[in-house]
Amino acid sequence: MIKLGLCFVFCMNLFNCINSADEANPPSDDKSIKATGYNLSEPDRVIKLPPVLHEVSGIALIDSTSVACVQDENGVIFVVDLIKGEIRDQIFFHYPGDYEGLTRVGEVFYVLRSDGVLFRVLPEGSSGSLKKSYSVGIPPHNNEGLCYDRKNNRLLVVPKHNPGKESENDGKHPVYGFDLRSETLLNKPVLELNLKEIKKFAADNNIKSSGDDNKIRIRPSAVGIHPLTNDLYVLSASTGMLFVFDVNGRIKQIEKLDKDIFNMPEGISFFENGDMLISNEGRNKAPAILRFNYMLR
Repeated sequence: MIKLGLCFVFCMNLFNCINSADEANPPSDDKSIKATGYNLSEPDRVIKLPPVLHEVSGIALIDSTSVACVQDENGVIFVVDLIKGEIRDQIFFHYPGDYEGLTRVGEVFYVLRSDGVLFRVLPEGSSGSLKKSYSVGIPPHNNEGLCYDRKNNRLLVVPKHNPGKESENDGKHPVYGFDLRSETLLNKPVLELNLKEIKKFAADNNIKSSGDDNKIRIRPSAVGIHPLTNDLYVLSASTGMLFVFDVNGRIKQIEKLDKDIFNMPEGISFFENGDMLISNEGRNKAPAILRFNYMLR
């Protein structure tokens, strides 16, 4: 009887240990998590931002504890403490304007204005200086997407609206490349996001838009390249969607974003380990940065 009792206790302890391990690292059958690597229904951390960043429109990670932000109106890069949510520094680089995209290349920041003008900003001490600006020649169709393509030593610039198409039923959405060596825009788009393929993927996977007509539309508000997969992540704030494309621009995943979590997602950036930051404009809530830990590493 004593042996049976000890065996029972051992089995119960083993069962509890297995359960504890499962709770600490719960397995997931969620196809979207397996495809993107993130549980987008629950941020791992929410960092509230100060009121001056109510219309935060672009972010770029600096290091493990700080992120750079721009907002729609001021020619200022705000350096924010990711632990406290407080502004550490302000880098003034230009006059007020509609600044939408932000990325970092080494110590240099690049800011994208909606009319297609790029600003190259180099921090100096507690401030910064505008080293150069480029009118890259992209039609001024609300250009909002900007990120650094490290593998090809270029910036990717993505307009919110397709400048070459009046109809969205056909065609492709362009992704432009700005070569950092020559400091010029490449002659033709480096990627073209096929709208027919996107809509077919959505139909095949029963994905519908949050809009009244349920149509899938891509309106890039922010773009970023995943550091581990090299996939292109495209946020579409106005339609509440996240699109994931491979290096050739083929659609891999579409995620419908919960409006209660993603109030107005306008910025995206990644840690080297794959963890993702998405910034939300305030609108009827406080502006915030959401952190999502990467689960597939």
